[in-house]
This record gives sequence, C-alpha cells and structure tokens, in this order.
Amino acid sequence: MLDSLHVKNLALIEEEEIVFGEALNILTGETGAGKSIVLGSINLALGAKTGSEVIRSGAEYALVELSFSLNDEEIRRVRELDLDVEDDGVLIISRKIGNGKSVLKVNGETVTAALVKKIAAILLDIYGQNENQNLLKSSSYEKMLDEYAGDEVASLKKELKEKKNRYNGIVSELEEEDRDTAVTKREIELLEYEIATINDAAIKPGEDEELESRFRLISNSRKIMEALSETHRMTGYDSPESVGSVLGNALSRIKSVASFDDKISELCEELSQAEDLIGDFNRALSSYEDGMSFDEEEFDRISSRLDFINDLKAKFGRSIEDIQRSLAEKEERLDKLVNHDSYIAGLKSERDALWKEMQGICERISGLRKNAASGLGKELKTAMEGLNFLNTELRIDVLPDPENIRDSGYDNIEFLISLNVGEGLKPMQNVASGGELSRIMLAIKSVFADAGDVPTLVFDEIDSGISGKTAYMVAQKMNELAGDHQLICITHLPQIASMADSHFLIEKSVSEGRTVTGIRKLDEEGSIRELARMLGNDDITEAAIENAREMKKGKGSGTAPGRNR
Repeated sequence: MLDSLHVKNLALIEEEEIVFGEALNILTGETGAGKSIVLGSINLALGAKTGSEVIRSGAEYALVELSFSLNDEEIRRVRELDLDVEDDGVLIISRKIGNGKSVLKVNGETVTAALVKKIAAILLDIYGQNENQNLLKSSSYEKMLDEYAGDEVASLKKELKEKKNRYNGIVSELEEEDRDTAVTKREIELLEYEIATINDAAIKPGEDEELESRFRLISNSRKIMEALSETHRMTGYDSPESVGSVLGNALSRIKSVASFDDKISELCEELSQAEDLIGDFNRALSSYEDGMSFDEEEFDRISSRLDFINDLKAKFGRSIEDIQRSLAEKEERLDKLVNHDSYIAGLKSERDALWKEMQGICERISGLRKNAASGLGKELKTAMEGLNFLNTELRIDVLPDPENIRDSGYDNIEFLISLNVGEGLKPMQNVASGGELSRIMLAIKSVFADAGDVPTLVFDEIDSGISGKTAYMVAQKMNELAGDHQLICITHLPQIASMADSHFLIEKSVSEGRTVTGIRKLDEEGSIRELARMLGNDDITEAAIENAREMKKGKGSGTAPGRNR
C-alpha cells in the first residue's frame, strides 16, 4: 500500500505531503489547481523522464518521495530483486532532481530507473488518460490477453524468442554465405596461404620472449665482457689491490693473534668464510666468462627470427597466443568453405528444424490465447454492463498468421465490439468514443485487478467524457474495486468523489507574491462542501450542501448503498 507522497519544490508545489488511507482516496480541485502534478510526481518518483524545468523557480532541486508498507508476499518479491527490505515492510522510493542530475534511491540505496520500474510493477498500477490511446493499438490487445492467459504463455514466449534469435542468426549467416564462386575461391586461396605461413613458422608459446632475452644479451656482449673481466680482476688475486689478495693478507694478520682471545678466533673464522665466498665467486665468474661465446651468425639468426615473428604479430595478433587463435579461426573458416555445400546444407537443415519448432510453440501459444480470449471476453462484457454498456457485444479474435512469426507468436489479436443493437461487431478503435474508451479501460482494470495482486491502483480522471447515470455506475465500480485494493483517484465527478474514504482538496493560492499549489485532507464537512462545489453551485447554498450531504450519505446516489467493509 502507498502510505504517503512527499513533494518538495516541484512546479507550483513548495512542499506538501499526502498521507493516503486504505480503500478509496479521492483528489479533487478546480481546473488548473495542479491535480496533474500529483500523478506526475508519482510517475517522476518511479523513474519517468524529466528535465530541470520541473524544479520550482528559485529552488536548487526538486524532491519526490513515496513511502510504501509491504505485506510478507510483497517483501519476498521485492527481495528477489536484490533489494534490502526490513521485516517491517517499509519501502521508500525517492528521487532528487537537480540541474543536470537526477538520483533515484530505494531505502537510501541509489538504484536505476529500470529497477524502480520492476518494483513499481509489484506495488501499483497507474492509469493515465493516455492509456485510452493504448486501446487503439493492436499491440496492447496481445499484451492484455497474454497477461490474462498467465505464466504458461510467458514461458512459451521466452522459449520462442530464444529459438527465433538462433533462427535469425542462421538466416543472416546463410545470406552472408550466398556469394559467387570467384569470391569464394579467392577467400580459400588467401586462407590457405595464411594458414601455411603460420604453420611453416612453427612458432611456440614463449619463443619470442626467449629470443628477445638472448638478443639483448648478444647486443650488449662487449659491455658484458668488459664488466665481467674488470670484476674478475677486482675480486681475484692477480694484484695486491684485488679483494682476494687484500682478504688473504688480512686473514694472515688476524690469524697471528687469534690464539690470544676466543673472540678474535671467532672473528678470524668469519673473515675466513668471507675469503672462501670471494674465492668461490671469482671462480664461478671465471667459469661464466669461459663459457660465453657470441658470434655474428647467431646474432643474425636471432635478429631475423624476431623480425619474422613480429611481422606475424602485425598481421595476425599482438601475441603468439593471438596468432594461434587466429590460425584456429582460419582453419575453421577454410573447412566451412572447402566443405561449403555440406556446411550450407547443415545450416538449412537446422533452420528448417527451428522453423518447425517455432511453429509448434506458436500453435501452443495460440491455443492458450484462444482459451483465454473466451474467458476474458466474458469477464469484460460483464464488467462493461456494470458501467452502463447495455446491449453490448464483445468478442476477442485470435487470428493466426503462420508465415509471420514474431518474438511473441504468430497471432494477430483484435478486440471487436458492438455498442448498439443492430450494429455489427467492429474493431474497438473504429467504434468507441473518448468517454467510452475511459469506461472500457476501467472495465479492463477491474478485471485484471480481480485477477492480479497489485495492491494500489492509481486513476487520473477516469471520468473523462461521462456524466449522469453512467457517472454513477462508474462510481459504483470504483467503490467495488476499493473493497480489495487501495485506490487513488483524481476526478471531476461528484458521483465518484462522494465514494471517498479519504478526500483531498488540491487548490492554488498566492503566498508572498507567488502562486503555490496546496493539498489538504478534508474532514466530513469539508468533503461535503467540496461536493457541493463540484455539483456546479458557485454560491454554496444550504440546499447545495444538503444535496451533497445526501449524495455522500448514499455513496453517489440518494438510494445507493455504501460499501461494506
């Protein structure tokens, strides 16, 4: 349930909060008072596109906040979206809109608009006036029928889409392979040359790194030999200044006094070890020098091999691993071209098999839709009769088009309707007026509200284009819906407003030289006075108030019973 709406610095609203009640919440006000801002703010909180123009003049940002209380099942479904909801079921969606920046949060965590839309689908259903136009689009009929048909259709559509994606991929590949013989021959020749070039190179993983290391060594051989020779001289015994000679003399000197003190003897041992280390190092260095051999031929061979490998990298990849992957791809492609006929035959066989499988899935979807069409048609007709559609005939046609498979199936869905005796069934978009579309949409919403589990329904001027007895019957339908759902309804009709469990007045005023839109909850007497105004009495007389009081008492009519809870 939507507990509250908090709005700050949005259009004409400075700062307002609406605390909604259960059942039927009615919002009324004079034309231009700002009723559309309320529905607009809910849509904004749920991620609707907007710009900084919605920010109240002079303010740095606009803020909209929706607070919901969730039952256990709703908590479970929201948690499946990887959102943290406490066991108390409180969920707050907020949106802060600044100049060039918009931030959506759920329970303080920044989220995407796509995620908020998924949450919204669990918690509320919004009907705006533009939804009437959806009844003029055949795509909306399929969506409604499939929703009514349930999870099996949704699962089949998912399977169909996966197969169709594969099917489309094969069709594209076949089109790509449909080339003339000369082009194919040239590609085969090029592939054979490239494959032979890579294979003849016989490159091995890590070979380039080993060659580069050896190349660096040979390139710097003179510098290396000079450094090694000088080091050998400095650490050896060939001159009195060499480390080995100096250590030897030092060791002789300390040995001569080692017997006088155990500590000197220990130091003598350490110096002896140091001399041994220098001796070992000098011998190892001499051995390394003797084993070094660099010749021009080896240098040329390594240099040439490196140039060749780098040339392969320039053509086929940045590393030896890339070159080997490229080789595998080229061999696979060559195999396809060389065995082109059998490859194409395989693709065509898979394509045809997929087409048959898709036909089978579409047939199952179509069958489920036809069953659902019968049930939905009957329920809609009953709901429409309750909205003063007398002598109405309604039929939902499911028309298969097996040669035109879409992601959702191959059916064309049509809602056919006759609103007058003697008139044949015709497509809905060719028959219904604006007011009739509003009532048909309400009938659809009532059917799906009974079948669905969305707790809150929001209606923006569902009463467009209706009056009199029809208005009363619409009011009764809203009253019935409010028995099992929380309803939030913006209306111009006193018949609907009289059904309110919670009545809010939206009005404009001037404060400190600026126009502001305010929202306040009406008590019983305030609601009656607002009904009197809505009945068309500019001067609210006692007679007008009494008329409104009777309407309120009778919930829309002097004789209409109220809703039992």
